[in-house]
Amino acid sequence: MKKYHFLIFLFSFIITSAFSQEKFTLSGVVKDKNSNETLIGVTISFENEGITRTSTTNEYGFYSISLPKGDYIIQINSLSYTGLTETISLNSNQKKDFTLLEKSNEIEQVIVNGNAKKLKIDKPEMSVNKLSIAQIKAMPAILGEVDVIKSILTLPGVTNAGEGQSGFNVRGGAADQNLILLDEATIYNSSHLFGFFSVFNADAIKDLKLYKGGIPARFGGRVASVLDIYQKEGNSKKFGMTGGIGLISSRILAEGPIVKDKGSFLVAGRSSYAHLFLKLADNENSAYFYDLNTKINYKLNENNNLFLSGYFGRDVFDINQQFVNTYGNSVLNVRWNHLFNDKLFSNASFIYSDYYYGLTLDFIGFNWESGIKNYNFKYDFKHYFSDNFKLFYGANAIYYDFNPGKIEPIDSESGINEKQLAKKHAFEPAFYIDAEQKLTDKLSINYGLRYSMFYRLGAETVNIYANNQPVTYDADLGIYEKATPIDTKYYGKNQTIASFDNLEPRIAIAYTLNEKQSVKASYNRMSQYLHLISNTQSPTPLDVWTPSDDFLKPQILDQFAVGYFKNIKDGDYTLEVESFYKTVKNRLDYIDGADLIANEAIEQVLLPGKTRAYGLEVMVKKNVGNLSGWVSYTLSRSEQLTEGRTPIETGINNGNWYKTGWDKTHNIYVTGMYKLNEKWSFGSIFTYQTGQPVTFPTAQYQYQGINVPVYGNRNEDNLPAYHRIDVSATLNPTKNKDRKWQGEWVFSIYNLYGRRNAASINFRQNQDTGSNEAVRLSIFGIVPSVTYNFKF
Repeated sequence: MKKYHFLIFLFSFIITSAFSQEKFTLSGVVKDKNSNETLIGVTISFENEGITRTSTTNEYGFYSISLPKGDYIIQINSLSYTGLTETISLNSNQKKDFTLLEKSNEIEQVIVNGNAKKLKIDKPEMSVNKLSIAQIKAMPAILGEVDVIKSILTLPGVTNAGEGQSGFNVRGGAADQNLILLDEATIYNSSHLFGFFSVFNADAIKDLKLYKGGIPARFGGRVASVLDIYQKEGNSKKFGMTGGIGLISSRILAEGPIVKDKGSFLVAGRSSYAHLFLKLADNENSAYFYDLNTKINYKLNENNNLFLSGYFGRDVFDINQQFVNTYGNSVLNVRWNHLFNDKLFSNASFIYSDYYYGLTLDFIGFNWESGIKNYNFKYDFKHYFSDNFKLFYGANAIYYDFNPGKIEPIDSESGINEKQLAKKHAFEPAFYIDAEQKLTDKLSINYGLRYSMFYRLGAETVNIYANNQPVTYDADLGIYEKATPIDTKYYGKNQTIASFDNLEPRIAIAYTLNEKQSVKASYNRMSQYLHLISNTQSPTPLDVWTPSDDFLKPQILDQFAVGYFKNIKDGDYTLEVESFYKTVKNRLDYIDGADLIANEAIEQVLLPGKTRAYGLEVMVKKNVGNLSGWVSYTLSRSEQLTEGRTPIETGINNGNWYKTGWDKTHNIYVTGMYKLNEKWSFGSIFTYQTGQPVTFPTAQYQYQGINVPVYGNRNEDNLPAYHRIDVSATLNPTKNKDRKWQGEWVFSIYNLYGRRNAASINFRQNQDTGSNEAVRLSIFGIVPSVTYNFKF
């Protein structure tokens, strides 16, 4: 009983220390002075008699802090805004809003003063990276298009499957294990044109944060990372437009007040048009994309705000009008912010998300459609009890509609019958509670718990197999084969086919060694109930999402991380070092020869496996001066294991660990930005990665005069190392800063020295000589571009 007495005493001490002293609360919102745009992640410091305490604005610009009575010096700092210092006498609960003035739109936005440049070494937040939109726009971009997804690849622990590949990989996780949110709505495919561009228009983006570990309990449903992106709200003071004209694509954004200082709107459009030049050359092939971002917000009163935001995007890939591929995302979110009092903030969201895939094969005579829709309601509360104790809690519920595929004949003479693969439905509710607490001046902790549930629902007919095994093993041939169902069972509408529930604890601890350095540690458990059915190294538009059931169990992550963080020269330089180890249970693997397209019994080609990943991440940043930037390095390993279910089964790869398709032993990025003068600024990125894992043939035999390759173990080989340099130069010719029209020219070169990086290597028999040969496929050589950006 003594240990329980100790725990009771410790808990009582913590609560007493947090609430015993009489305090007053200061709360409010931090906004952009020129537009009234609320600012996320702004640091507010309160100093009294040599003691400094801080608060940070949330996703809606709101802050709240409780302090003892007294006079305080307030310092407000943000990366892209001029710092602000004020004094205040706190002798009662007060509400105070602040406005900050944005710095110039040039590269100097990333040159900051004050606490904004420092690492928050005392906060129990680790494995989290932020990039300002100013930094992203300063980076070189392929074909002149600023790319949010490719910018996060410069961060440690983040890679992709290869050049021109969609998606990204975090700490050895698959691309489908990333939760990508745009204004809280799920984005299922983050790429345009099969990975050449991302779906995010940088002009419309306000803030982004990537969680690689230490993920707060409010997030769930994925086991690798969370990319949380918020759109701008629009200027509620005056009308303005921003845009850019490039060689491949152009974009434009309009924003302005609905009611001045109370409501605003934002509309942004973007489209590529290279296909138009193909038409002029009598080339019937085309590939293009377009998207639209919208947002409306309105302030009902001091305590209530309404938001309506949306995104719509489509890609079209057309080969001679015989093969037409259309795919894209559509999302809509209605949100209500409510301030109950100066310590309790809430947000309720109604979210719709739709990913659509369509394919027309005119030469065969049918149309194909598939996709996934979800309807999400979430209600979140942020309770600011004191400067030492904050509590976050809430609930969300998601209903899923899965369309695995529908075939429709183009005309009655095609001889093809209409066929709809069985639609699938699921319901995923969850509850969470998360606390942030400062136990002592040196020790802070985040701890939370998420309780998630998942229900696979009818109406659907489910196969029944002998011994509940949809995959059989032929011991004589040493191969896995599809099992034949022995029966079927029908489940009516909304009847539960399978159900799961999981407790997902989260904890992160920060211990401050001194004012310049700290050590941190975190643990995460997360569950993922959706699976992406794909046998490619990165997601493609044709990939199909499917829910967990009796055969496809939920993926379960356990991740541990430790780190060391240091501010050097008062934050002029920063150092971040982290090490991680993670395991995932129930990761799907595919039997050899798996057929995934239009497969109504997908469980017949899947086996449950597990993955592990571990590594070391280092990032050194230079935050001030005309030359700024960072160097990131990751040393890691990502592996999968699928063992035999019985002693006679071989499993996949003979039951041995093998490298995943996104394993990258070494990953180095050097990102630099240099401001030469008021007119010229430059950017450069050097990339080096270990080559993508592949399976090469190790021998061959002849059959009827044809050489047949014999392949070795899975992914035991690698493509050649990948490396390149991208550079950019920005010219701002405007001399009069007070002119309404502001413009700049951006010149960039992708792959400056023309490295022919291998996207793949194929082995074949030369038709003329009969000799074997290896053929390297490279996507890009040198790619120059020019873009004109404007704002008025």
